[in-house]
Amino acid sequence: MDNNLKKRRIVFNAPAILVFTGICLIAMILDWITKKGSTNVLFSVYRSSLLNPLTYIRFFGHVFGHANWDHFLGNIMYILILGPLLEEKYGTSNIWFIILATALVTGLIQFFIFPSTGLLGASGVVFAMILLSSITGMKDKSIPITFILVALLYIGQQIYQAFTVGGPVSYMAHIVGGTVGGSLGFLMNHWKMNRY
Repeated sequence: MDNNLKKRRIVFNAPAILVFTGICLIAMILDWITKKGSTNVLFSVYRSSLLNPLTYIRFFGHVFGHANWDHFLGNIMYILILGPLLEEKYGTSNIWFIILATALVTGLIQFFIFPSTGLLGASGVVFAMILLSSITGMKDKSIPITFILVALLYIGQQIYQAFTVGGPVSYMAHIVGGTVGGSLGFLMNHWKMNRY
């Protein structure tokens, strides 16, 4: 047997992404055990009293909750594809910052602007990563054509669908998530905030 094959080992390659995925999985298991009770209390954001401490947890916690297993798998597959590459470039702490910033901004917008509905799921984080991935090769004072195309196609599609399709999908979270990811990507590239 080849010695190189014997030396292969499984590594914990993307801590932020793997921990994020694990928390989402735990949230889904709790959702099933509590018959959606834990998701309503911790993993979705909606209008509630600002005197309730759980309101502030939900501003961030909603990105960990999902409506069902299909919703969970759809988001997590994108995150597991894009996340490790982004974490390798920008580092674990910057990826956590993007995830939490996306959660907070989408949570606050949902709370204050859309009081009659709730929001849950990691799709805002997915869109943040999609836009961020399109500018990872950005050089000083340049805007990659791939970023422009991705922004037009992904964000444009979400704006179009928000006005024509509607339904239970939160187009706001997609648009805001993409905007947060793209904006933070430009700032991190400008300030050289990558792990190298």
